[in-house]
Amino acid sequence: MSSIDVTALGDDRYQVEVTDGDGVSRHEVTASPADIERFGGRAGAERLIAASFEFLLEREPKESILSRFDLPVIGRYFPEYEREIRSRLGT
Repeated sequence: MSSIDVTALGDDRYQVEVTDGDGVSRHEVTASPADIERFGGRAGAERLIAASFEFLLEREPKESILSRFDLPVIGRYFPEYEREIRSRLGT
């Protein structure tokens, strides 16, 4: 089981640390207010990003997740992302 910690850095940027038995990976995610509303509704940025990493970790190891990316990029790799994340967050 992985632990996911999300910290706001400002300027629509968030640091994400994923910790599991194999160590820690760090990622920087950019999510604009429009991205947060589109994907997360009222869930808030940190919850949306944490849920997005849960989604990613179900599909790939933490080491395979890009170190820097814009949140909507997930949908390019996983077309089901938007539908799935909205369902998970109840939006």
